[in-house]
Parts: sequence; structure tokens; C-alpha cells
Amino acid sequence: MRVIGIDPGLRRTGWGIVDVHGTRLSHVGNGVCESSGADLALRLLSLYRALAAVIAAHAPERAAVEQTFVNKDAAGTLKLGQARGIALLAPAEAGLPVAEYAPNAVKKVVVGVGHADKRQVEHMVRLQLPQAQIAGPDAADALAIALCHAHHLQFAGKLDAALAKAGA
Repeated sequence: MRVIGIDPGLRRTGWGIVDVHGTRLSHVGNGVCESSGADLALRLLSLYRALAAVIAAHAPERAAVEQTFVNKDAAGTLKLGQARGIALLAPAEAGLPVAEYAPNAVKKVVVGVGHADKRQVEHMVRLQLPQAQIAGPDAADALAIALCHAHHLQFAGKLDAALAKAGA
């Protein structure tokens, strides 16, 4: 199964893709979609087009997006929410099931600590995907989101198998 993780941002939206083969994970690709345009609508459009192109090129089967956290700047939070809408729309339009994870949940799965910093997250992503050339912190976060979803999918598969065996 191929999973894309998306770290939404208005200026830079990170993406990371992993393949899941049983308990083995492998890096497919990662990068950053950078917005361009004079106003918010054009910036959102450029993010959408770039993310849709990544999805079309790599054909993931599942998607996971980081949830927005609320900060002190309400206007900034609203703009991030709009970028997050693009991060949800692009995979949904491609027919992908989209999961959402809180930042602390991603850190807990990937690092083992819910309040890890960006350096710790990137370090653990590099340990789990040693062949990956990571395109910066936004891409590292996106790979962490993909890894989090992959681990949840693996657990769900084991649970389904155990339930089927118990019912047999």
C-alpha cells in the first residue's frame, strides 16, 4: 500500500510518500509544494495544482494530513486552515481515503514522545527511512505523518486478522 503524508502550510506544504509491505516501510519520495501568487486565492490554487500533480505522479492509495493547531494569531490560524483545506481536497478529489492526525499523535508514533521537537522528528524519520534524501523540515514532517498512518494501517490489519481468526 502506498501512503502520502501531507504537512499543510500556506507558503510551503510538505509531502512524503512511503510504501507499506507488511511490516516493512520504504521511502518513495518527498518534497515541498511552494505557493506562488499575489493574493491568497492564487497561492491556494498553486498549492492545489502542485499537490494534485504529486498525487497523480506517485499514485498513493491512502492519504494522511496533519490537523491544524490553534495559535495566538487568529488570522494566521485561519490562513493555515485554508491551506489545510487544500491538503484535504487534493487527495479526496483523487478518490483517496484521508486520515487526520494531531501533531502530538504523529510525534508519539514516530519519536515515542508527543512533545518532540522538529530535529527529533527528522532524526527518527531518517532512522526509519535511511535511504531517503529529505527535502527539508516540511518534507520530514510529511514523511512522519505518512509513517504514522502506515503504523495505524499495520495495526488495523493485524486487528482485522485477529478478529477474523477468532471468529473462524
